[in-house]
Amino acid sequence: MHRGYNKVPARGLRRLLAAATLIAAGLPGVSGAAYPDQPINMIIAYAPGGGTDIIARSLIPFMEKHLEGAHFIVQNRPGAGGDIGFGAIAAAAPDGYTIGFINTPPVITVPIERKTTWTVQSYDLLGNVVDDPGTFCVHNDSPIKTLAELAAYSKANPGKVTVGTTGVGSDDHLAMLMFERAAGVKMSHIPFKGSSDTRTAIMGQHIVVAAINVGEALQYVKGGSPIRCLGQMTAKRISMAADWPTFREQGYNFEMASLRGLVAPKGLPPAVREKLVQAIDKAVADPAFKLAAEKAYAPVRYLGPAAYDAELKAGDTMFRQLWKEIPWTDK
Repeated sequence: MHRGYNKVPARGLRRLLAAATLIAAGLPGVSGAAYPDQPINMIIAYAPGGGTDIIARSLIPFMEKHLEGAHFIVQNRPGAGGDIGFGAIAAAAPDGYTIGFINTPPVITVPIERKTTWTVQSYDLLGNVVDDPGTFCVHNDSPIKTLAELAAYSKANPGKVTVGTTGVGSDDHLAMLMFERAAGVKMSHIPFKGSSDTRTAIMGQHIVVAAINVGEALQYVKGGSPIRCLGQMTAKRISMAADWPTFREQGYNFEMASLRGLVAPKGLPPAVREKLVQAIDKAVADPAFKLAAEKAYAPVRYLGPAAYDAELKAGDTMFRQLWKEIPWTDK
């Protein structure tokens, strides 16, 4: 009797523990053990066909490969220089079923220039994927072949050189302002919802200059688009555009680039956050993804959450100082 009495509670305890484990496994907010058990929305703050959209769609198969049970659905939420998409990510439930890409500088510069419902502190950082420098491109029929010729043409035609960008406060827009200051010229800003719209405008010769990123420009050039790029805004030439001179080489001493990384709404359950961070880490390191990124002309630069946070804080300091020197507007 005594031995049987001891065995019954032991079996009951095991059943109780098993039931508790099953209950917890079904609650991502408790342990994350069952996560994900429904589709994950990935918000892109720019139009389809742009650099961020392309890298997101390239990354998704590898995220799904390294996050068991995951299925991602892309949601393009373009407009207002990224404000609409960034706001949608920040406003979502922090349950791991909405993540998205943020882009510098807009994720830093938009809240500097105007009131927003979000800031860069509104997110749990998951990892940076791409670091794409800027460039200026013209139509092949344009007589402009160098930055010096662009400056001369702009001086001869003040305000008539139209520059297409992905919006106010974007890296493209800030690059235009920095070039204006360095060259002593005045240009006209034409904001679009994404770089694919900028490409359409330059191909149709509706604008004089397309301010886009090197990776995007290479996609367009290699794809047969009739555009010519005037340089790259890097400290030194990157390998995928080794024959493009830097702006510094041409006498314009500034750099500009766009980080593109993944975030989630602030407050993710730690176990869910860790699964997403690990999946991104493994996906970016996957040789097949590296090949896909190379084919998409996406300059990969992985940063884990801590390094990504440090980079964003440094960018915030830099762009706040730039705002004091050249306050950007939509004019």
